[in-house]
Amino acid sequence: MLDLTASNPTQAALDYPAEAIVRALADPRALLYDPQPAGMWSAREAVAAYYGERGVAVSPERILLTSSTSEAYSYLFKLLCEPGDEILVPRPSYPLFEYLAALESVRVQQYPLLYDSPDEPLSGPEARAQWMLDLPAMESLITPRCRAVVVVNPNNPTGSFLKRAQWERLLHLCAAHGLAVLSDEVFADFALRPDLRRLATVIGDPPVLCFAMSGLSKVAGLPQMKLGWIAVNGPATLRAEAIERLEWIADTYLSVGTPVQCALPRLLSLARDVQRAIGVRTAGNLALLHDVMGAQSPFRPLDVEGGWYAPVEAPRVRTEEEWALDSLRQANVLLQPGYFYDFEREAFLVFSLLTPPDDFAEGIRRVSRLV
Repeated sequence: MLDLTASNPTQAALDYPAEAIVRALADPRALLYDPQPAGMWSAREAVAAYYGERGVAVSPERILLTSSTSEAYSYLFKLLCEPGDEILVPRPSYPLFEYLAALESVRVQQYPLLYDSPDEPLSGPEARAQWMLDLPAMESLITPRCRAVVVVNPNNPTGSFLKRAQWERLLHLCAAHGLAVLSDEVFADFALRPDLRRLATVIGDPPVLCFAMSGLSKVAGLPQMKLGWIAVNGPATLRAEAIERLEWIADTYLSVGTPVQCALPRLLSLARDVQRAIGVRTAGNLALLHDVMGAQSPFRPLDVEGGWYAPVEAPRVRTEEEWALDSLRQANVLLQPGYFYDFEREAFLVFSLLTPPDDFAEGIRRVSRLV
């Protein structure tokens, strides 16, 4: 049985600096309890330094720690919404928003991502179809109860980054309707190729409230460490009020463990090694996918810019569910159908690029032979 759905990097046969990670947790400060709602200053400085290494300036005062990105969403829904309010979320995307919103008595409205030709026409080898926000459809969904727009940059599972041109139009739309932006940037370090048109992060001084979210789960490939963060951006008065209220929310939970906060500077310094290992794995598997399911294949891999997953359009001789079940029964391959991620039409399959290369190669060959 070959599992092509892997999402846990700690079980993907990757090389980790294991001894250094364990040493990072052996900090005597972990024996003391000194709760700070926004998180320890040294940990928030480490997050600011992480962005600084990427050419992004953000003050530790604008950073608030959470136990995960999911908890970050929970805090932001509490901050921005009353029961019955609405949040706009992308489709296709990771199927978690509806559950997180429901737990806060908030409704989600899905705006589509379109797979089409580029916003800015290209020529030569860079001319390719790509995913874009459907901004007119997004605007049509805005009601008086709408409070924010979620963007996932890069998206999961499409692997598509937000482009600067669309970002400017999105900011204009949000400013016109008084909406905040929640930017999930957990896969931002895993770009598969350079692109100057790409928006790396929403951190900066936008004209509306913008919240950038990330954490150790993806940045360092350490989901078990349970530490994420929110970077708050926007006009100074709104930003200060949002930070004050977020600290009040966080103070009611104090959920981030002291040991991982003490270890955070060291864990972030080790993240580059893990990211390189993941990058080699995902790039190699993506190249293999295009070789096996390339021009002569009835399968069509969609363009992927970053992240850990690759969507593939399958021949419509089966439904997505039939593809997934037949792959399991006839080829002993576990994969995910597109409807898990709310793809709008048939038939898409989603492959994890984290899969160990030998398993990945054999798995996609088995699936391709099912035609």
